[in-house]
Amino acid sequence: MSLALIVALLLVCASIFVNGWTDAPNAIATVVSTRVLSPRAAVLMATAFNLVGIMCFGTAVASTIANLVNVGTGSNPLIAICAAQLSIVIWSVSAWKFGIPTSESHALIAGLMGSGIAYNGFSAFKLAEFQKVLWGIVISTIVGFFAAYVVTKVIGFLFCRMKRAKANRFFSLGQIASAALMATSHGAQDGQKFMGVFVLVILLANNQPVPATVHIDIWIMLLCSLVMAVGTSVGGYRIIKTMGIDMVKLEKYQGFSAEIVASLCMLVTTVCSGIPLSTTNTKGTAMMGAGAARRFSDVNWGIAKEMVMAWVLTFPACLILGYAMTKLFILIF
Repeated sequence: MSLALIVALLLVCASIFVNGWTDAPNAIATVVSTRVLSPRAAVLMATAFNLVGIMCFGTAVASTIANLVNVGTGSNPLIAICAAQLSIVIWSVSAWKFGIPTSESHALIAGLMGSGIAYNGFSAFKLAEFQKVLWGIVISTIVGFFAAYVVTKVIGFLFCRMKRAKANRFFSLGQIASAALMATSHGAQDGQKFMGVFVLVILLANNQPVPATVHIDIWIMLLCSLVMAVGTSVGGYRIIKTMGIDMVKLEKYQGFSAEIVASLCMLVTTVCSGIPLSTTNTKGTAMMGAGAARRFSDVNWGIAKEMVMAWVLTFPACLILGYAMTKLFILIF
């Protein structure tokens, strides 16, 4: 195994760790903010169900990410992938320091695109995969908000005559199930994205073309699951606070609605189309929709605006960072 391959795989693992550390907390922010589970219990549950998501939902999203850009084959393109992974780590850790929940999915995609342009020009783009990325942004932003708004309204209407204490007990149990589903969907989406990069690195190092549908060995699944689990176990409590407490305070039925909508969006796109969805964006907009369904003023739109600005900035910032890091790496190595 060459030194370049070892360094590239270590950087992919670093990206997976950061994803588990700073992105997985988005999946459990609701169940913590509604006090159904303690932060520690929620992190342990997310760790376990991330593993389920990685192991059980195919490779469609991984194939989309592995085929997103064409940087050729051989050891030199590994430099571009290394630069992209380093860009993700720098951007995500910087955002975490300020408690801003950014999308590691978009950081990964933009970093790969920036590296691809730096190494192979605009011909590096593959239009079909890029269109899936654009669809993912639309679904996570618009569908997440409005679907959560409607589902929360419907559930509120159906259970409006139930006594509050009984409803809270019912939706506390429901939220444990929906939070587990949310963590599973995070593993299915984000786990696959980084496994796709992992496979891409191995194929490049062995001068092999990237197939339309990638095969992921069980040892890669287990390794990625373990690294993401370690990252998740560290816990991103700053991000949980921003998402689940500062942005909007949800009742238990609202948290249940947001989690069901976000997780179903992510699982359906994972299985049916391979469209990469951002956990942060999908869960964030679903929480805004669930909060707005009860009272529009329940959402702290100032915090929401800051989060949306961070989401918007992630794409160009990571694209430029990936481009600059790749140019720097090419110059040095």
